[in-house]
Amino acid sequence: VQLQASGGGLVQAGGSLRLSCTASGRPVTSYGTGWFRQAPGKEREFVGRIDRNGGRTYYADSVRGRFTISRDNAKNTVYLQMNSLKPEDTAVYYCAGRETTSSTFEYWGQGTLVTVSS
Repeated sequence: VQLQASGGGLVQAGGSLRLSCTASGRPVTSYGTGWFRQAPGKEREFVGRIDRNGGRTYYADSVRGRFTISRDNAKNTVYLQMNSLKPEDTAVYYCAGRETTSSTFEYWGQGTLVTVSS
């Protein structure tokens, strides 16, 4: 599975961005997809995920209610809609894939930079 994240950019606080994670090699419904981010000088952290079966979504407390993950099966793409952005959301965002909910994320795409100005 090859994943590619895109859609990052510069946005003012309170604004919105939508990131895309486009997959090649397998249908996006055949594995779970997670979103992660890494801010400068910090460790990578979990943002949210959409599971393979049923498409259930889960979010980190820091983004719940502001971020939404969705999936377009026809486009083989997973989205991360980010609303009410805050400067602390500034980071490089990555998407990743895993086979099951009990396995680790083993497929990683290149990140996309999101910068939120105050």
